[in-house]
Amino acid sequence: MRYRKLGSSDLKVSEISLGSWLTYAGGVEADRTRACTEAAFDAGINFFDTANVYGRGAAEEAWGEILSKHPRDSYVLATKVWGEMSDTDRGLSAAQIAKQIDASLRRLRTDHVDLYQAHRFDTTVPIEETLEALQDVVRQGKARYLGFSEWTPQQIQAALDLAGPEVFVSSQPQYSMLWQAPQAEVFPLSEANGISQIVWSPLAQGVLTGKYKPGAPIPDDSRFASDAMNVSKDLVLNDANLEAVQRLVPIADDLDLSLATLALAWVLRRTEVASAITGASRPEQVHANAQASGVDLSPDALTQIDQALGDVPVTEPTLAPFAEEGVLHRSTV
Repeated sequence: MRYRKLGSSDLKVSEISLGSWLTYAGGVEADRTRACTEAAFDAGINFFDTANVYGRGAAEEAWGEILSKHPRDSYVLATKVWGEMSDTDRGLSAAQIAKQIDASLRRLRTDHVDLYQAHRFDTTVPIEETLEALQDVVRQGKARYLGFSEWTPQQIQAALDLAGPEVFVSSQPQYSMLWQAPQAEVFPLSEANGISQIVWSPLAQGVLTGKYKPGAPIPDDSRFASDAMNVSKDLVLNDANLEAVQRLVPIADDLDLSLATLALAWVLRRTEVASAITGASRPEQVHANAQASGVDLSPDALTQIDQALGDVPVTEPTLAPFAEEGVLHRSTV
C-alpha cells in the first residue's frame, strides 16, 4: 500500500481507503462489517471515511465498536456533518455543528476525528457562521483538520476568501472513469490552495467492476439488488455506461488487471487525488481493491481507456446530488 499526503495537513493516508456509506450503515451485517474493517488493516489501509447521516449514526456506531479496539494512532478517521439526523437536526448552523460533532465522537468512541467534513454546503446559513463553527471544532481538539464534500467552486472560493487556504485540507467529490466532472473546476481550484481530493464512488458503485452487463438482469448478490444499498444506482446504471465498461475489458485483460484495479489505478493517476474511497461487503473485496495501490498506467493505456470510454463520461461541471448553488453571507441576512 502506498500513502499520500492529505492536502496541507501532516496526515498520510492510504491510496485506497474504506468507506461506510451504503454498507456499514445497515446494508451489511455486523460480522461482515468487522471482517471487512479488519481486512482493511491487513491490507495496509489506514483511512476510514464515514458520516453521521449514514444510517443516522449506525455506521459510526459500528466503526466505534470495531476501531476502538485498535490504537488510535494506527488509523486516520474521517466523518461528516450536514445530513438530516432527525426532523429538526440537519445543516451547518453553529448549533448543529456543535451538537453533531459531540454525537459523532460518542458513537465513534474517540475524543477526536482526524478529518471533519461538511457533507454539503448549507445555503440557508451564513458561510461565516459555518466556518467559525467548524474552526471551533478544531480549536477544541475535536477534529484535527477540516474538509468539504461536493461544494461548488463558488462556495469553495467564498470559504477561501474568508478563512484562507489553510482552512480546508480535503475535498470529497464523486469521481471515476464514468464521472469526471470535478476535473474541470474543483480539481484545479483545490490544488491551487493545498486541498487534496478524497474521491467517492471511484468504481461507480460497482459498475466499473464489470459485474453488471448490458441487457442482463442485476446479479442477486450485488449492491444494486439490495434495497438498502441501491439508493443511488440511477447516477451510474445505464446502458451507455455498461457498454463503455465492456469496451474496457480487453484493455484490462491485456494489462493482466481486473476491471476494478484498472478503474482505481485510473483515478489514482491524478496527483490531486490523495485517496480513493471504496466500499466492500466482503473481505476479499477489500484486498482486491487494495491491489490497485502502486499500479501505474502507461500513457498508451490511458489513451486506450479514453478511446474506449468515448463521450460517455460526465465531464462538464455538474451539481452533485443534494447540492445547491449559492452562498449566503451575514451581510445579506
